[in-house]
Amino acid sequence: MSAPQLVVHRDKELMAQAAAARLITRIVDAQAARGSASVVLTGGRNGNALLAALGASSARDAIDWPRLDLWWGDERFLPEGDPERNVTQAREALLDSVPVDPARVHAMPASNGPYGSEADAAAAAYAAELAAAAGPEDHGPVPTFDVLMLGVGPDTHVASLFPELPGVRESSRTVVGVHGAPKPPPTRISLTLPAIRAAREVWLLAAGEDKAKAVTIALSGAGEVQAPAAGAHGRSRTLWLLDAAAASGLPRGLYPPASP
Repeated sequence: MSAPQLVVHRDKELMAQAAAARLITRIVDAQAARGSASVVLTGGRNGNALLAALGASSARDAIDWPRLDLWWGDERFLPEGDPERNVTQAREALLDSVPVDPARVHAMPASNGPYGSEADAAAAAYAAELAAAAGPEDHGPVPTFDVLMLGVGPDTHVASLFPELPGVRESSRTVVGVHGAPKPPPTRISLTLPAIRAAREVWLLAAGEDKAKAVTIALSGAGEVQAPAAGAHGRSRTLWLLDAAAASGLPRGLYPPASP
C-alpha cells in the first residue's frame, strides 16, 4: 500500500490539462517498458474533463493507441448507447477520435446486453474478462493496471462503492453488481477495492468546493467502509489530483507549497 501524494492545481481546467499530460507520459513510459499499457477510466465531470483535455493535446499522438487496453472502474447499468453510461461519454470525449483497437476497449456490459437486467451476472462476466486478461506476472485475478483513475464523490464514494453499502465491504470478488445506489441510476456495476488495489498507480480526482469535505474526510484517517475513497490505494503510488477548491479543507502542510 502506498501513502497518498497530493498535487493541488489552481483550478479545475488546469487540473484536467495537467492530469491529461501526466497520463500521456505514464502510458508512453509503460508502452516503452512493456510494449503495451492498461488504464482504468472513470466517468463523471472530472474524468470526462481529463479525457477531453487529452483529446485536445497535441501530445496525444505520442501514445501508441492500438497497444492500449482500456477498462472501467464502474458503469451505470443502462442500455448500450445511453448518454449516461461512462463508456458513451468516454467515446464522445476521446475514444471516437483516436485509433484505439475496439477489441482492447473493455466496456462493462449494458442492461440490454446478453445478461439482460441481471447486474450481478454482468458483473461476474466482467470479472471473468479481467481474469482472462491477467497473466502469471499479475499474481491475481485482475491485470496489474498501469493507472486506475477514480472520481471522488461528495459522499466519498469511488467507482460505485458507496459508504456502508455491501460493495465496499467485498473482499473476495473483483466486480460486483450494485443495487440501491443513493444516486441515480440505482443499479450499477463496480470494481471492488481489492481489484482497485491491484493497480500500480491509483489516481483520485476531485475538483470543486462540493468535494472539499469528502477529500478532507478521506485523507484524515477515515475507515474505508464509511469513506470508500480512503481505501483506494495503488501498489506503488496513490495520487490525489485536486483543484484548490477541493483541497480547501485540508491543512496546508499536507501538500507541498510548490503545487501549481
